[in-house]
Amino acid sequence: MAQLLNISGPNLKLQGQHVLVVGLGKTGLAAVRFFLQQGARVSVSESGPASSIAPEIVRWFGENDIRYEAGGHGLDFFTSADCIFVSPGIPLTIEPLTEARRQNIPIIGELAVAAQFIQTPVIAVTGTNGKTTVTTLLGDIFQAGSQKVFVGGNIGTPLFEYLAGPQDADAVVAEISSFQLDTGGTPKGVPFKTAILLNITPDHMERYSSFAAYVDSKFKIFAAQRPDDFAVLNGDDAEIMKRRNLWPACRKFFFGEQLADLAGASISGTTVHLKNSSVATLPYNMHGEVYELAATSLEKQPNLQNAAAAILGARLMGCRQQDIQKGLVSFKPLSHRMTLVAEIGGIGYIDDSKATNVGAVHSALESMQQPVILIAGGRDKGGDYSILTEPVRQKVKHMLLIGEAKDTMARAFLAFTDVETLDTLQDAVSRAASLAVPGDAVLLSPACASFDMFSSYAERGDVFKQSVLRLLHKYATTAEGVRAQ
Repeated sequence: MAQLLNISGPNLKLQGQHVLVVGLGKTGLAAVRFFLQQGARVSVSESGPASSIAPEIVRWFGENDIRYEAGGHGLDFFTSADCIFVSPGIPLTIEPLTEARRQNIPIIGELAVAAQFIQTPVIAVTGTNGKTTVTTLLGDIFQAGSQKVFVGGNIGTPLFEYLAGPQDADAVVAEISSFQLDTGGTPKGVPFKTAILLNITPDHMERYSSFAAYVDSKFKIFAAQRPDDFAVLNGDDAEIMKRRNLWPACRKFFFGEQLADLAGASISGTTVHLKNSSVATLPYNMHGEVYELAATSLEKQPNLQNAAAAILGARLMGCRQQDIQKGLVSFKPLSHRMTLVAEIGGIGYIDDSKATNVGAVHSALESMQQPVILIAGGRDKGGDYSILTEPVRQKVKHMLLIGEAKDTMARAFLAFTDVETLDTLQDAVSRAASLAVPGDAVLLSPACASFDMFSSYAERGDVFKQSVLRLLHKYATTAEGVRAQ
């Protein structure tokens, strides 16, 4: 229920204030350091057990007079604070936050702080899928032009680390989640110089009251933009296009294959063309520029869309055409995103463990040209599996399901393909190997979170890779011509 959040006003005062930091992950710990630097009195509330806090952190708390609680959130910790900072993973509906709202205690997140303190132009990236790829690609493009760039946010390095330093980068590239946007501050949040919205499909439905509420959160990325700022939107995404005029203040440009008369980055085959429209003109004489993605790691969907968004965003931030092309050519695909682990006996084994929602799996299946044996399942995130009906019917010859959601998913797909449930990911890989024939692909693309069986999507992908490499080793003892990657 993020829309009920009570956020701080436009002038955030920290000196001498008692700030409670809720959640002690990377962002929470960086927040503690920043608030101390600003002269605030800090306390910490962590839901995990005391044993989860490293001894050196506990000692540091003592040295800095930081009160802390662990193993749950106490009401007195929340109601005694002047201001509450909420880490992105903390549900905004927990009772202590509800009581703090009743008492009009300001509740803020990282973007609310950034809105007050950041001094560098920011290009921000959000969307259900592709955020990390586009954020990383943008960082590579800025570096290709010998610009100093800070890459952070939801990608893993908190923005606090930049706020606490000299802020001497030419640009900040920030991956932004809906959870961060929910606590972005009043009246509007950070005025991003360029804000990119990649796509919207159902995700995190266990946290939002409806899909509409989730969409509302994503569109907050444009809320503080001014007339000379840029919004970059997916012209092929129906949900985005329905709301494209929601924030009229900024200049809007689009990317996609179906741009018609929209100005922006038009995809044709493996080529991206920048073009004006009859009513909108791209700045910096960008009209007519062509970017070729053939023979790069970005030449197939969904990375064609990701590349088009990054090209347009980087160019709007003033990056040169030759530097953008250099960054595109040198970009290396990120792990656990449609990564070929090995080809064994004419069967490709592909790790797409980062596909933790139905939209990501839909994109993965749409990009497949060969018959698929799909390994899926995990912890349900409240997504609508019916979105996958057609690509499963058309592309998936066998579905192997694991994790908490396996029975629910089995009921959803039994009418469209052969379905089996298994106990472990290793079992699923072995079963896939027994079912596959040359020309097939075995695809791990879960449509679910990993936390029922693994610590992260990365661990899940690593287990898949290890299982495949064991198959490869076994095959290599009896066959020649195996190509591994």
